[in-house]
Amino acid sequence: EILVQHLPAEAGEVAELLAGLKGAAVDLRVPQRGDKRALMETVERNAKESLRQHKIKRVGDLTARSAALQDIQEALGLEEAPLRIECTDISHIQGTDVVASLVVFEDGLPRKSDYRRYRIREAAGGGHSDDVASIAEITRRRFLRHHQDRLAVPDEESEAQTFADEQVEEMSTDQRRFAYPPNLFIVDGGLPQVNAAQKVFDELGIVDVTLIGLAKRLEEIWVPGESDPVILPRASQGLFLLQQIRDEAHRFAITYHRQQRSKRMRVSELDGVPGLGATRRTELVKHFGSVKKLKEASEAEIAEVKGFGPRLAAAVFGHLHPGAHDSMAT
Repeated sequence: EILVQHLPAEAGEVAELLAGLKGAAVDLRVPQRGDKRALMETVERNAKESLRQHKIKRVGDLTARSAALQDIQEALGLEEAPLRIECTDISHIQGTDVVASLVVFEDGLPRKSDYRRYRIREAAGGGHSDDVASIAEITRRRFLRHHQDRLAVPDEESEAQTFADEQVEEMSTDQRRFAYPPNLFIVDGGLPQVNAAQKVFDELGIVDVTLIGLAKRLEEIWVPGESDPVILPRASQGLFLLQQIRDEAHRFAITYHRQQRSKRMRVSELDGVPGLGATRRTELVKHFGSVKKLKEASEAEIAEVKGFGPRLAAAVFGHLHPGAHDSMAT
């Protein structure tokens, strides 16, 4: 029995549908008196109170976000509140698998459809990474399109420069949303990182974006050209929002770094197989799903993979199972 305030249109069909889901008869009733009527009234009151609390929370969140943006505006001396904020962070382990993230917040809320992730190339390689140079590289790649659009350079040139940008798979491929700049661009780090990004701004002629760095240790806000940081009160809504944005950039960068590192480690187990290049290594792991499952495959199963034959399959099998052929021969 289901108690409702009012019977829906086509109540019989609704009851039949619910009965099919439950696997037993379902009866829809509007209680008129007694305990069931009192129960119905209690449920209605609870629902209205929940809705009221939800609306209060929404208003409170909006108020807090507005206060946070106003705090940032006043602290940085901006003419307007920074409604679109972007933040970048670098992630690596001892200079390997160096990647960067770019997260976007609009009106104080994350806009995940605009997130970007990058593989660092110019500022990394050979087990070495320069975080300051990496910040400069990402800043240049992010704002090159905006710079070229301002100069009315055709998109083809912009595409050639941003070929390495890796957009999250489920996101739209529309790049036009990045043709306009953020109000505030945050780099994770202190004065060296900020100055590196500012140098790129100067090269590209970017003057319509406010740039700051947020240092983790003391949560100091560094502004280009200033010798002393801006300090927001610990209880400031603005500082809390900046921390939230910086932490989100850090999370997104770490996630991508782990994916890249895991992918490299999986494929690297096949290094050294004669005749097995990078493309075939990737194809082989993709075919079986993982190196672990590849190790469980027989030599004949490996030979069935497109582009592989008995000789290459034997080389792969022997590499993954040293001594296997010797033991089979004896």
